[in-house]
Amino acid sequence: MDASKYQKHFSVDGFWSKLAKYAREAGMKVVYVGLLLFYALESPNTPLRAKVQIYGALGYLILPLDIVPDLLPTVGYVDDLGALMLALGAVSKSIDSGVKQKAVGKLQDFFGEAAATSPDVIEVEAQLKEEDEAGKPV
Repeated sequence: MDASKYQKHFSVDGFWSKLAKYAREAGMKVVYVGLLLFYALESPNTPLRAKVQIYGALGYLILPLDIVPDLLPTVGYVDDLGALMLALGAVSKSIDSGVKQKAVGKLQDFFGEAAATSPDVIEVEAQLKEEDEAGKPV
């Protein structure tokens, strides 16, 4: 995916508007990964190259007419999740505990306190841990 062509579609207001309106439809995993990327974008520890990738992935999330239109129930966010997960894998080193805390806190605002221990969050955390371990020198 060429992130640069979606970068122009990202805006902070657009991101929060999309989540506020479609969080339940998109699902907890899409929202959590989106929040991780958003808070990594805000972090001063995230390098510029990673921020460009994040802008592209979040721009793709905001864009309603993408490969699989978000207007389609359930399946409309499958491609968005794919784009978000690719970006997350590429920028995983920028996802520190502060970013995770902010993302989980906001996720709980959308889905309730139990969201922090949901299978979707645990799965994303496991993938982040794998990325982190794979990137460490032996």
